Amino acid sequence: MKRNLKKGLWYSSAPGGSVLEKFQAVKAAGFDGIEPPSHLDQEEVLRAREATGLAIPSVSCGKHSRGLSHPDTAQRTEAVEGLKHALRDAKRYGASSILVVAGGVTQQVSYADAYQRVQESVRQAVPLAEELGVKLAFENVWNHFLLSPLEAARFVDEFRSPAVGWQFDVGNVINLGWPEQWIRILGPRILTLHIKEFSRKKMNEKGPYAGFAVEFLEGDNDWPTVMKAVDAIGYHGWAIVEPAWQPKDVDPAVRLKQISAKLDQILAT
Repeated sequence: MKRNLKKGLWYSSAPGGSVLEKFQAVKAAGFDGIEPPSHLDQEEVLRAREATGLAIPSVSCGKHSRGLSHPDTAQRTEAVEGLKHALRDAKRYGASSILVVAGGVTQQVSYADAYQRVQESVRQAVPLAEELGVKLAFENVWNHFLLSPLEAARFVDEFRSPAVGWQFDVGNVINLGWPEQWIRILGPRILTLHIKEFSRKKMNEKGPYAGFAVEFLEGDNDWPTVMKAVDAIGYHGWAIVEPAWQPKDVDPAVRLKQISAKLDQILAT
């Protein structure tokens, strides 16, 4: 089955020192687009985009949005400004959304406080997102927050804005459940997909983060079932691969082509 999904790569996974070198490596490996972080030099990114023809579907604001639940008001304000900066970056690049980390829960930050603070903070950026036509997409990450698909859907809906949605990371939920269930519940709220692999066996044997140290198609993602769920919700956007593991002694350019081929296999299941 040929799915109408475009192939992207997470910027930090690309080899090369400069922005242009990374874009060139991603293009050479057969990807259609790249997801850069916010707060890069906009002109440098635009030159790399024009030189390679790569699209920029999404901008990651993970680093600058983690403070959205911080107890200190100044830290939360800084995080909101980070969101606004990322939205402006995305607008210039032609991206349709930005990746947002919804703060996080810690021993010092209660679940209830995180919920309230993140919503209050993000609402300050929603008017700009609506004005620019760029969406805020929360990603499920290991931040001890928004731990079920029903809660994630409710969290998005409570903003009552078409400018707020979800960036779903397939591999990040396997320690909690089954990604295909998340996909069906989140449905049209999903703006972008992150493709990542995960092994429960390695997690159980060597610790949580060891679960990511597995080759694509060799972990616990049931990719045919995942892709069937993607089809069921009518998703036709980007599949942005985020390799969490790199084998030793493999040339980075060769590895990138391997990842591109693995993504082709996943999208065809």
